[in-house]
Amino acid sequence: MYESLDMFRTAIAMARHSGAGQAAVARNIANSDTPGFRAEQIVPFSEAFGSETGGHQRVTRAGHMMRESTFPTRLVGQTTTSGEAAPNGNTVSIEDEMLNSVALTRDHTQALAIYRHTMTVLRASLGK
Repeated sequence: MYESLDMFRTAIAMARHSGAGQAAVARNIANSDTPGFRAEQIVPFSEAFGSETGGHQRVTRAGHMMRESTFPTRLVGQTTTSGEAAPNGNTVSIEDEMLNSVALTRDHTQALAIYRHTMTVLRASLGK
């Protein structure tokens, strides 16, 4: 258990991903009146995390499983939304951005809950 703390890495990756998503939402809202601005949306965490790790595991020795990459280096990929453009060419929808912000806040809260739970398990195993 002490050799591999993948739960911490996953929680950190989730928190970073949701933070990057909130930054994308903020950029979209800030440019909501900019003519020709195309709204950007973050790639879901499951796709970003799975693409870096290959989504599969490899055996390094009998009885031991290990991911090919224990921590993805690039979690954030952005795609341009294909929403209906305003007459000035802007594709930002404030309503969609609000919904995205709420979903990202929920993801960040989940990442913190995973981190706290992992700390509780680690402290219990250490007897503290």
